[in-house]
Amino acid sequence: MSAKFIALFCFLVGTLMLAWQAVAQNSEADNVSGSDASALVLTIDGAIGPATKDYFERGLRTAREQGSDVMIVTLDTPGGLVDTTRDMIREMLNADIPVAMYVSPSGARAASAGTYLLYGSHVAAMAPATHLGSATPVQMGGGGLPGTGDSDDAEPSEESGNGADTEQSDGVSAMERKVLEDAVSFIRSLAERHGRNADWAEDAVRNAVNLTASGALEDNVIDIVASDIDDLLTQMDGMTVVMERGERTLNTADLRVERFDPDWRTEVLSLITNPNIAYFLLIIGFYGLIFELSSPGSLFPGTIGVISLLLALFAFQVLPINYAGLALILVGLALMVGEALMPSFGVLGVGGIAAFVLGSVMLMDSEYLAISLPMIGGVALVSGGLILWTLTRFMTLRRRPAHTGAEQLEGSYAKVLEDFDDEGHVRLHGERWNAITNAPVKKGDEVKVLRLDGLTLFVTPP
Repeated sequence: MSAKFIALFCFLVGTLMLAWQAVAQNSEADNVSGSDASALVLTIDGAIGPATKDYFERGLRTAREQGSDVMIVTLDTPGGLVDTTRDMIREMLNADIPVAMYVSPSGARAASAGTYLLYGSHVAAMAPATHLGSATPVQMGGGGLPGTGDSDDAEPSEESGNGADTEQSDGVSAMERKVLEDAVSFIRSLAERHGRNADWAEDAVRNAVNLTASGALEDNVIDIVASDIDDLLTQMDGMTVVMERGERTLNTADLRVERFDPDWRTEVLSLITNPNIAYFLLIIGFYGLIFELSSPGSLFPGTIGVISLLLALFAFQVLPINYAGLALILVGLALMVGEALMPSFGVLGVGGIAAFVLGSVMLMDSEYLAISLPMIGGVALVSGGLILWTLTRFMTLRRRPAHTGAEQLEGSYAKVLEDFDDEGHVRLHGERWNAITNAPVKKGDEVKVLRLDGLTLFVTPP
């Protein structure tokens, strides 16, 4: 026994030593490769959301760890979440590595949130046949409602910039003005930090104007128009950019390009934080728990329900949701389940569907992250169909004859076990019963059950 133990111990020690040697060699190789001058290239394609922020932050961390001279982000986005965009710009402004935002390939755009990212980057570049602009903030449910303030009472922002138009159209609330002025101040501060056209930036926020790549270069909105990454690195060489700790001159002529493409983590986060997927996970989670509670021990619905519900709650934590809408959805689902468990001839069901649809429409507060109306309609139709099926099922069951209990025995036939005139015994469903008859019967006769009184059957010859 001791020899086997010693052999096993030696094997484990040898395995650990080999593993340590392999890790040391990999670390040395990483250090050697990290010593070479390089540019790390990221790709952002689609709406700016929580998954994009996570990918961007990991890219910055990777560039810092491997000692990259610059990080380039190829950008093609229709816009995205305001808070997520601000977080990304904050990381960019405080980074110790220059970040170049490059709108690419041809035909790409940096609309809305993408314009803010361009203005916040140390180097703003575009490929030919691309455009940027339309940076007006849009909130579907997070701002004040029209009519909560008017243009006469609301004071203009002191940071709105030079020549800011303080006149507002009728019906624009004070909250909407605050959001607009805050966005103007933010993008002007970014433009002033990097020496770019602040007046056009304000116009893009207030009036949603756009510019092509050549127009943006001419108006000092961007720094470079480049055909590809190599061309961008060549034109960036020798530029002076403003970093958190002062100015820095870029040396990018001979940098080696390394890719940091979105991996499975980014794909999973993008999938989970998709509003339609998160919404669907919420529905699956709720019904899974209901089915588990209605039939304990089945395990499968409960397991799927808990996992789906936790994933949905994680997504809602990072998505801009309206909590009133979420509450309406939960109330609607509860009412529809109540209709199935305690039929109210449609009162609970109709109310539940109405609350569910209204809550689903109100749920998301973002222009670019919203639940598909066909999905809302489809889920509502399926729920309505289940409620209708439940009602018709209960109505059908009420007309069916009883299959259990005393009612089921009435009208059935029993076999007489002995001759008797008043009281005797019969066999019914394999059981021996006391019986009372209104006419003499003989052994082996079949009699019909009239009613049941306790454990005694009242029978009569057929």
